[in-house]
Amino acid sequence: MDNNSYQNPLTGRYASKEMSYNWSPQKKHSTWRKLWLALASAEQELGLDINTAQLEQMKAHLEDIDFDAAAKYEKDLRHDVMSHIHAFGDLCPEAMPIIHLGATSCYVTDNTELIQLRDGLKIIKAKLAGFIKVLATAVDKYKDMPTLGFTHYQPAQLTTVGKRFSLHLQDFVFDLERLMFELEKLPFRSVKGTTGTQASFLQLFNGDHDKVKKLERRVAEMMGFENIVAVSGQTYTRKVDFFVMSVLSGIAQSAYKFCGDVRLLANLKEIEEPFGKNQVGSSAMAYKRNPMRSERVCSLARYVMSLPANAANTHANQWFERTLDDSANRRLTLPESFLATDVILSLLVNIVDGIQVWPNVIAKHVAAELPFMATENIMMAAVAEGGNRQDLHEAIRQHSMDAGRKVKEDGGDNDLLERLKADPLFASVKERIDDLVDPVAFVGRAPQQAADFLSDVVYPLLDSVKDDLAELKLDEVSV
Repeated sequence: MDNNSYQNPLTGRYASKEMSYNWSPQKKHSTWRKLWLALASAEQELGLDINTAQLEQMKAHLEDIDFDAAAKYEKDLRHDVMSHIHAFGDLCPEAMPIIHLGATSCYVTDNTELIQLRDGLKIIKAKLAGFIKVLATAVDKYKDMPTLGFTHYQPAQLTTVGKRFSLHLQDFVFDLERLMFELEKLPFRSVKGTTGTQASFLQLFNGDHDKVKKLERRVAEMMGFENIVAVSGQTYTRKVDFFVMSVLSGIAQSAYKFCGDVRLLANLKEIEEPFGKNQVGSSAMAYKRNPMRSERVCSLARYVMSLPANAANTHANQWFERTLDDSANRRLTLPESFLATDVILSLLVNIVDGIQVWPNVIAKHVAAELPFMATENIMMAAVAEGGNRQDLHEAIRQHSMDAGRKVKEDGGDNDLLERLKADPLFASVKERIDDLVDPVAFVGRAPQQAADFLSDVVYPLLDSVKDDLAELKLDEVSV
């Protein structure tokens, strides 16, 4: 590592090898060569004077890129595509005359970026599905555990830990469905020419429109694409970048909300992310268990969420058939949006796979608030035994105020149930009061909702991406 130069933390510290490779110079420029080979091969098939020896020579040098040689050419030519054409041609002298035949620079640059978008989305798809599977396990495990619900971050009716997890899971399910849609619809630029009119290819094929259309379809087929953007200027519409970054932003939004809740629950000591045996939470406060993984997710997610606005402005500011003010911007935003999302998903898997749920703390917090919520059930039970509803209501109101005052002013425990048991008005239900405040009776259909969501939505979705899950590789990343 060169410690005298800035290093991108996404590649140097966080991201997986597979996502780093997807945006690497090697992947980029070897794909350029594959595109040149596909173009020449398709042109040969359609009758241009290109011989098999030339194609074989190109095939033999798809990966052995001399970056130093390309850099020397670029110093003189001041053009990255031309420099790599010359570096490739040095290795394929017989093929040099037909490399890039009829193409403009965006043939290799734009099509390569679309390939990187496609392959990056496939990596994200598998990792997102893997995380959904891990989170689904947590939903199932904790679907019956009562916990305080919060609205406005104030205690509200009970829910269950698993039901709350299912709310987060639903967000990620939506993200995966949206990603799959965008991946299915992602178009290829293929061969369009300098301003998108295909004039150079029409000239190569002596005005044969049908052959130009066949060339376009054949190159796309060779590079693994079914969809081709119908019309373009010199570049594919940058709206595609916006669509893709919006998907990544959606994943980041879901991740931020999930980890934000984990951070809040960590403060309550109800749920915590994994904490290593020798992990240090603070250089000064040795007792600290800071939720640093969740904080890192939120930090990276905030960055990813900011990028669609950038992509929107880039698209809006492309004049006519193209301008070059998108280039430097996209060299940063396209890779980094994927690299950051890749890290986020690795962190999420790590967090949920080792998440620590503290049932006794959760039960203690429920017990502190549930007596207030249960008073209507207690009152109705006493009415059923012959009590006067209005007298019972007033008694509950007074006891509640006194119990609340003890909690807030004295820092004591909530003794509302003991007060009600001691009140003669509730003598008829005194022995039943504890049963009337069983937390399980206050969670509604939360367990069933969580279970139904898993069986009806999550498991079928995971089954539809089982091939992606089978191939999933979770590289070791810094967590």
